[in-house]
Amino acid sequence: MRTLIQDLKREVEQVIDEVSEDEVLDAGASEEAREKARALVADFERFIAENKDEIDALQFFYAQPYSKRLSFKDIKALAEAIKAPPRSWTPERLWHAYEMLDKDKVRGASGKRLLTDIVSLVRFATHKDDELVPFGDEVRDRFDEWMAQQENNGRAFTVEQSRWLKMMRDHIATSVEMKIDDLDFAPFIEEGGRGRAAQVFGERLMPVIEELNGVLAA
Repeated sequence: MRTLIQDLKREVEQVIDEVSEDEVLDAGASEEAREKARALVADFERFIAENKDEIDALQFFYAQPYSKRLSFKDIKALAEAIKAPPRSWTPERLWHAYEMLDKDKVRGASGKRLLTDIVSLVRFATHKDDELVPFGDEVRDRFDEWMAQQENNGRAFTVEQSRWLKMMRDHIATSVEMKIDDLDFAPFIEEGGRGRAAQVFGERLMPVIEELNGVLAA
């Protein structure tokens, strides 16, 4: 029994060296990982080119001028198409591949990504954007620019109107569009929904929604 206990102790013991310092010999992705990333990016961009006339969301990016507004339904359909076998691609995998190949042009961590980040991925893959930026960040940047323009043009919003505008901004960031019916759901319904929004903006409600869609969405 004593021998067995000693043998078990040796198997589970860990020696921790708290004195020696490790020296980093190399950092970064291996060449094999980079090659896989290159192959994934090439396959993704080839998929876009080959299906630009078949998938509604891709038709949008190639239309000049844009013939219609991009919808969440279109983005969801595109996400399902790229996730279908044998591809099994996700926004996270694609984002990580681009980050591995050209980190200086990629903003945002390659962790969990929103579905709307597919918009940013397609725009970057088709060379419409020079940087790969999370869609939500782009929406917030455009919103700040739009609000500054409104102020410069003498168009003032009340504190409550600004709060509603920011909720609409955040909704577009996650859903790529803002519809009047969306006011009947969270988070708007907790603030009074469509009825309260109509009181806050009056006749300007629909024009404001349309303007935000045009300015903030892709």
